[in-house]
Amino acid sequence: MTLRTFGFNEFGFLLQALQWTVLLTVIALIGGGLLGFAVALARTSHMRALRATAGTYIQVIQGVPVLMILFLSYYGLSLAGFELPPLIAAGASMTIYASGYLAEIWRGCIQAVPKQQWEASDSLAMSRLQQCRYVILPQAIRISLPPSVGFAVQVVKNTSITSIIGFVELARAGQLINNTTFQPFRVFVAVAILYFAVCYPLSQLSRWLERRLHAASNR
Repeated sequence: MTLRTFGFNEFGFLLQALQWTVLLTVIALIGGGLLGFAVALARTSHMRALRATAGTYIQVIQGVPVLMILFLSYYGLSLAGFELPPLIAAGASMTIYASGYLAEIWRGCIQAVPKQQWEASDSLAMSRLQQCRYVILPQAIRISLPPSVGFAVQVVKNTSITSIIGFVELARAGQLINNTTFQPFRVFVAVAILYFAVCYPLSQLSRWLERRLHAASNR
């Protein structure tokens, strides 16, 4: 029996799997961003029932491990007769997970806009929709950029959980290569380097945005 060694072909396979990791991250951030934005608006609504519903949603999502959401999406729905492909199940699970955290991040950013901005827009006889669109949300978006980019790092790393259902992202590709080469140190060092290559620039971007926006607010 001849064992394969970790070489260029295996590293190329890791790079292909990294593309799926990035794709899953983009799906989670876009889907979670849209859903989280709606939940954040509901969380800051004047309607008590809407605020309570949105708050309960956030608490449930943040209180349940993303692994459980993944199991329910893939195995739970299959028992109910809905067979989802691994990519769809993983994308839906990561979207739900991201929405719970982005909603809370953006809720805090909306409420961080000074109260005087609400009062000034009230004095101009703006509707609630006009206040959000023209006054509050543009400022809240600027505040939310650093923590949102920082959260993207967590999403990238948490995509590794989807290997549990057979989705071949970066972590799963590392497992498969290790099973054929039996060189765990080389394989998983390469996996770690690829994760670092994606996460480190995002972390630096988050810090840069934070410094830049903080400097702009102090002018």
